[in-house]
Amino acid sequence: MKRTFLILVALLLIGASGHDAWAEVNLSINIGPPVVMGAPSAMVMVPGTRVYFAPGFEADIFFYGGYWWSPRGDRWYRAGDYDGPWRMVARSSVPRPVYRVPREYRDMYGKERHIPYGQWKKERGGHGNRGGRGHGRGHD
Repeated sequence: MKRTFLILVALLLIGASGHDAWAEVNLSINIGPPVVMGAPSAMVMVPGTRVYFAPGFEADIFFYGGYWWSPRGDRWYRAGDYDGPWRMVARSSVPRPVYRVPREYRDMYGKERHIPYGQWKKERGGHGNRGGRGHGRGHD
């Protein structure tokens, strides 16, 4: 009886080891927003806000509160300089005025005053790239 039991256990173990084992791997590669080459030619302020956008770029790039912001699909990116490095941030980290810029902002505000980038940077006290932090600007 003991021998029969051991044979049955051995057969069960051999049969069980013949089943395929599988594992699932989910890989997500985030390459971030495209690299921006060169300074913006001009900046346009979204009326009623302190949010600026760069109309010369195909990508949506905004400046607010001393940082550059760029949405990509459902993700947002932030940089201290317009040409990066860009880092993904939680949507909850995006300032409300930036997040609330209408999707049609280029059509709506594209004819607003275009401020040449050099002049815009000068007006911001030379802080076009990291403008306003610690100077009372862009803090809501």
